[in-house]
Amino acid sequence: MQRTARSAHESRGPVRYGPPAPEPGLPVLPELAAVLAAAASRTDPEPPGGSEAIREAAAGYWAGRGLHCDPQDVVSAPGAGSLLFALLAADGGDILLPRPCPAWWTPQARLLGRPAYHVPTPAECGGVPDPYALLETVRRVRAEGGDPRLLLLSVVDDPTATVAPPELVHEACEAAVAEGLHIISDETWRDTLHRPHDTVLLSPAEMCPDDVTVVMDLAGALTPTAWPVAVARFPRTADGAARRARTLDVLTAVGARVAGPVADAAAYALGEPEPVVARTRRAAALNGAVAAAAHRAVLASGALARPPQAGRHFYADLSPLAKGLAERGITDAMELEDHLSGRIGAPAPGGHRFGDDLAALRVRFATGPLLGSTQEQRLESLTAVEPLELPHVIEALSIFGSALDELR
Repeated sequence: MQRTARSAHESRGPVRYGPPAPEPGLPVLPELAAVLAAAASRTDPEPPGGSEAIREAAAGYWAGRGLHCDPQDVVSAPGAGSLLFALLAADGGDILLPRPCPAWWTPQARLLGRPAYHVPTPAECGGVPDPYALLETVRRVRAEGGDPRLLLLSVVDDPTATVAPPELVHEACEAAVAEGLHIISDETWRDTLHRPHDTVLLSPAEMCPDDVTVVMDLAGALTPTAWPVAVARFPRTADGAARRARTLDVLTAVGARVAGPVADAAAYALGEPEPVVARTRRAAALNGAVAAAAHRAVLASGALARPPQAGRHFYADLSPLAKGLAERGITDAMELEDHLSGRIGAPAPGGHRFGDDLAALRVRFATGPLLGSTQEQRLESLTAVEPLELPHVIEALSIFGSALDELR
């Protein structure tokens, strides 16, 4: 069984492999499913970039977070992958990415044949590059004949589940704009803060409104991952309008349109009615509690990880477990996935390795599988006052911790 799974992994090329966002582990919100079902007979397609309804709903969503825009500043696409592809294709030049970064970012650049350079992140968080490292990377790339033009970042980070401090965001964005870089800010996970009253979130678009395009995959907090839809907010400038027009050209050329029923459901979710708001808050609190417990299990095994602050996943540095991994013939994250997947109830990581040795092995652990193995258990986890006291959650965390302990 393990050999078969490993062979399937090895058949993936560098562009084809990009692990999807962690499955939320929760059933579809009934009110959201009702909207989708009501639109199931819809036959008219969404126009490229989205109808007025979804773009107006997205504009209202961002206005509620201090990022005012008009519907004509917004586009939608069937998922973050196609939207980011269109954004990158609409702009020339080299791309700068934080390290680590979401595993699906780099394949987009590779597919377009665009040079991509990774910039280290500071010790306290991921998602946003160290400002001094960013300046040095830009200088070096230009000295070697490159043409850096775009910086991708995520204030609420996918791999590390951390939230960048406002002062770091300010310094990194200042450095990027001073070097003539346009910023694409992935804010997919901004509504998944585990402790929203204790965490300060600053969007780059708040401080550099003319130089930032904001991207959000609704699967982060508002819609199921099976209903692909993402939206982008462009600066309210002539340059922003030109970027939007070029992005629409790409989306049109590749036929990237949101399915009509999904667009209706997305517009409903972006309008943030009470059922959506309540589910989003409960899900964030639940994932926060379970992620904190899983984080403690990772530290107890001897591995390293930053405390998770958002999302439903986090990365762990397994270099302290290098000896145990080597003894079991585990040399990368995919083989580790085989090991953990063989444990009943243990969440399989969907990560990838940075570097060529075990000292650089970082793996993404998803919290969804720890919420329960059935829909009934997951709903019970969602509504429980103390989800960590539920028998099925206790058992899942115990198995997860034991699987890690075996690697010592």
